[in-house]
Amino acid sequence: MKYRILSTSPTFGYYAFEPFEYLKSHDCKVELVPQDKKLSERELIGEVTKYDAMIAGTNKITESIIRASKRLRVIAKHGAGIDNIDVKAASNRGIVILNTPGANSNSVADLAIGLIISLARKIPFADRCVREGGWPRIVGIDLSGKTLGIIGLGQIGKKVAKRALGFDMKVLAYDIFEDKDFARQLGVTYLSLDEVIAESDFLSIHIPMTPLTRQLIGRRELELMKRKAFLINISRGDVVDEERLYQALKEKRIQGAALDVFSSEPPKGSPLLMLDNVIVSPHVGGITFEALRETGMMCAHGIIDILEGRQPHNVVNPEVLK
Repeated sequence: MKYRILSTSPTFGYYAFEPFEYLKSHDCKVELVPQDKKLSERELIGEVTKYDAMIAGTNKITESIIRASKRLRVIAKHGAGIDNIDVKAASNRGIVILNTPGANSNSVADLAIGLIISLARKIPFADRCVREGGWPRIVGIDLSGKTLGIIGLGQIGKKVAKRALGFDMKVLAYDIFEDKDFARQLGVTYLSLDEVIAESDFLSIHIPMTPLTRQLIGRRELELMKRKAFLINISRGDVVDEERLYQALKEKRIQGAALDVFSSEPPKGSPLLMLDNVIVSPHVGGITFEALRETGMMCAHGIIDILEGRQPHNVVNPEVLK
């Protein structure tokens, strides 16, 4: 084999096999870190010297790991968010960073709507009651006529908006880049962040993790929300101040929350897990067979393009190619 590739992603190569086979067919030996193993920084420093390319999951790819690499030419993120990769350090070493924006947008949008319905109809609570022998009258709320606020109207946010409109919801949005054509065609209203937060019955977050978005939703923002409102976070855990969210939920200052992401994953010991007005899932927004195939193929094609001297798509640091 001409090239060696290391995947630290817990999903690449395990559910959708076409990306793995594509790399093998292009003279690559692909080594998968076992799903139940998360390599430490020290372990990765020792391993990375052997590889021409890496497929990264959620583990941190630090400056020390990048400096230790001898042959590494490309790091492909098996997902869109690159907050766990030191892009500056990689650029300094001439290593190309790729990501896969939009590959899992349908699956993430589906889960967002699923969580909204679960909050509105208290589905997890109803399930537990019946399993425990109960048969209670659980009163939910309709989505029709309610207001959905979307923070981040990018590829995922737009698909959430389209789905919500199918439920006859009113959709408000905040984004630093406003797609006015999209908003006009679908009847989505752009407002300021504070206005979206204050006017929403359901508030769904779809923004990347950056220094500017860290704990964007804190005490002040939670106090702006309606007392009957629900928060849905399916982006990154650190976008929400979890301590403030816990207090708001415990004191019933907002009605409930659904969380697919946490600041520390898994969230062992998080007090949020003790609240009955919180629905949780294990960061599965982008994990469907279809999304994993698309994400994997985008990684595989990008890696081969770099290794064979072609211009790839979705380059995070294009200055390296110059």
